Formats: sequence, structure tokens, C-alpha cells
Amino acid sequence: MSTEKLYYLDSHLTKFSAVVLSCQPGKHGYDVVLDRTAFYPEGGGQPGDRGVLGGVRVTDTHEAGGRIVHYCDRPLEVGEPVEGEIDWNRRFDLMQQHSGEHIVSGLIHARFGYDNVGFHMGHDAVTIDFNGPMEPEALAEIEARANEAVWRNTEVEILWPTQEELAALPYRSKKELTGQVRIVRFPHLDLCACCGTHVRRTGEIGLIKPFSCQKFHEGVRIEMLCGRRALAYLSAVLGQNKQISGLLSAKPLETAAAAMRMQQELNETKYRAGQLEDQLFLQKAEALRGTGDVLLFEDGLRPDGLRRLADAVAKTCGGRCAVFSKVSDGYQYAIGQENGDLRAFTKELNAALNGRGGGKPFFVQGSVKAGRAEIEAFMNR
Repeated sequence: MSTEKLYYLDSHLTKFSAVVLSCQPGKHGYDVVLDRTAFYPEGGGQPGDRGVLGGVRVTDTHEAGGRIVHYCDRPLEVGEPVEGEIDWNRRFDLMQQHSGEHIVSGLIHARFGYDNVGFHMGHDAVTIDFNGPMEPEALAEIEARANEAVWRNTEVEILWPTQEELAALPYRSKKELTGQVRIVRFPHLDLCACCGTHVRRTGEIGLIKPFSCQKFHEGVRIEMLCGRRALAYLSAVLGQNKQISGLLSAKPLETAAAAMRMQQELNETKYRAGQLEDQLFLQKAEALRGTGDVLLFEDGLRPDGLRRLADAVAKTCGGRCAVFSKVSDGYQYAIGQENGDLRAFTKELNAALNGRGGGKPFFVQGSVKAGRAEIEAFMNR
């Protein structure tokens, strides 16, 4: 006996009564099957519903052989009537995402002829994969038309056509379908075979906001959010932009230009600092000319600074120059020796001081998890 699927009769139904047909221990607690349910099972890119069933928590819902299996954290008595309630806030969020995906996919299919070849509703974002290229300007056009469709607040239609009627419908589908097919129609936007739950009218979606369009395989992957989730994301972005606006002393719509100016100033400062460092390194190299092997501890140097200092001193000291700079869990190092071969030495150093690193025979870089005393003891052995 298959489960009566109440979510197909009313996608906004949140509470219902049913009878427990079976309850078996499973991998996720207890697998409960009812004679009827409003819990939507995972499928078509839409996650399964969660909620409460007879006072027991439902953590997920799946379909197996026409029966809807509810993953429950405690058992329910077979043959007993139960009251169920889905997590409506979560379901409505998923309905907003799924319905927004239909509109975007329908518009892209009509505009470019591309097929939706992948759809995933993740925790952070919805991703849709298409089998063709798209420029940012085209996505902006699709976004504008999608939101105009939301504002028109048109009714979403569910059709159960006969095989003859189905053959005459130009619907989208990812695979060859047999048996009774459920068609979802967003008038003038999309006609698609789909088993998921959707809003009743497009206005319930609230907002459709694509965030990125990146090359993926032979086509593109669009990342987007709809409804409440899109509003929350944009509110968080606005909050961060206000903070940045204050830090940069720029108006909210001028933060990008202000950040670019700051980046240019920072690059100029880094360039000047690098020149000054090079002058200091050359002076130190000259002071150590002809001294043989050199060990230096210079805190606050970045890996590039370590390299440049070790290289400068190695050219004058007449031996091996090792420079160490403190980091949180030990030291970074750069070691150079003109026309030398440091491979065996580096291997011993890494083994003795819990380090890792390497490079060319005459120059190596890496890090060690050791203290200064340990490093000095090894280098001065």
C-alpha cells in the first residue's frame, strides 16, 4: 500500500492526521511509514521535510517503493493514529528556492535554449548548472525578468496530463519519463516535469537574487538565493558594507572606489618598504662579508623578506647563510649558499627540528617547530 501524498494536494498544508503502518529500527533512528503524509521526501534537488510526528521528532524524509519513510528519533506504535506537523519555515524556504529555480531555468531555456543539467539546494546557496556559456550582462537581464515575474504574482499551476496531452506539451525534463507525469507550469515562464513543492503564486517567492555565474564543465554554474534567505544574505552584506563604509570614511555606494584607492596606496607603501628592506639587507650583507657561515634571527619578516635577506648575505659571507623568523608554532627559515649543495643539510635540519621544506641545491626555504635554543644548538654543532 503506497502512502497518500498530501503535499501534492496542498503544498501549504502544515498539520495532518494519519495512521502508522510500520515502524522499524533504521540507520537514522526509526523508519516510520504512514497511510498519508504532508512530509515531502527528498527528490528532484529538494531536501526532505522535517518536523514532528506524534510528539516524535522527524529528522528527514525519503521515498522507497511508493512509501514515504519518516526518519524518527523515537519509535511510534503501529496501527495508532498520530498528528503530524512539518517544519513550515524550512519547507517554505525550500519552496521559495525551488520555485525561483523554475523561473530562472525557464527564462534561460527560452532565451538561450540551455538545459538545466544540475540543481542543488544547499544550506548556504542554491546552485543551478546549465550546458552553455553565459555572460554577466545576460544573467543581469535574466535576474530583472525573473523578479518582474515575481512582482506580477501569477498563479503557479499543477497539471496531471494524459499521455496524449503530455505528448503535445513542450515541457522541460532531465530524463525520459513513463507513467503518470506531474507538470508544473509558471505561466509564460516555465513548463517542467517536477515532483517538488512550489509556491501557489509567484509573489510568495519575494525576491530572486543570483550572486555568481562561473564556468562549469562545458557550461556555467549559477549561484543564487530566493525569498527570506536572499533577504537575510543581502542584509548581512549591507551590514558589513556599513562597517566598511565607516572604516574607509566613504559613502556606502562608494566603498569599492575607496577600497581600490587604499589598495593602490598599500601597494605603493609595500613597494617603498621593500626598497628600504633591500637597502638594509645589502648593508647587513656588506657588514658580514667574508665571515663564513652565518646564523641570523630576524623576527617580523615575511617569506619573501627571508629569501631576500638570506640571498643577499649568502653572496658576501663566503659560507652558508641561515635566516630564521618567529611564527606562532616555531620559525620560518631561508638558507642560501653560493654554489653550494644544501640538500643533505636541509634533510638533517628538518629531521632534527621537526621541520619541512626544500628548494634548489643552493637555496632552500621552510619551517621548523622548534625553539631558538634548539635551532642554535643544531646550527652550531
